[in-house]
Amino acid sequence: MARVEQIFATSLYSAPIGGGRVKSFLEELRVACRAIQQEDGAGQRWSDEAGYKGYTSYASLNDLPVRNPTFAELCDRLVPHLVEFATSVDFDMRGLTPQVDSIWINVLEPGGTHTGHIHTNSVISGTLYVDIPPGASAIRYEDPRLAMMMAAPPRRARAAAHNRNFIYVQPTPGTILLWESWLRHEVPVNMADEDRISVSFNAVLM
Repeated sequence: MARVEQIFATSLYSAPIGGGRVKSFLEELRVACRAIQQEDGAGQRWSDEAGYKGYTSYASLNDLPVRNPTFAELCDRLVPHLVEFATSVDFDMRGLTPQVDSIWINVLEPGGTHTGHIHTNSVISGTLYVDIPPGASAIRYEDPRLAMMMAAPPRRARAAAHNRNFIYVQPTPGTILLWESWLRHEVPVNMADEDRISVSFNAVLM
């Protein structure tokens, strides 16, 4: 009898941030993101020069947990999620723990986009969604096999999720998404009338 089984998997972790007082914590994060955006002239200039419609601290600040205790608390809240994800994908951690080693702010204005990319030199990447107004863009993940499909025909409109070339995930405020850092992803055009605010991060085993 013929049998078809799935022999490889790409894992995506999704969970509410948890940890108590979530609503007030997200508001503290939103205020902190906006305050740092106003202060970070270097980040504003980099965003303008890179054609990023909005603001990111990715290329300008590497000390958010030191600058503001809200980001330090966020890093602490992320650890159990990182451990759960690492365990789910069977990482052999050998006594190490996944820890955030870089973290940055993303403020995507209406009409802005973030083109496809991966996060090199990291193990786990992720995003916490702080403010997602109605109509804000989803995040899109690309099948890592896409470049090797050559003459493969298009997929049916109602293809199973594991057979699709792209997966769109529409987050809500307080959602954490985690994935292995080699997974290519992007943010399509923000169709909302307001800014889409998130905090992204990378983690390594330490």
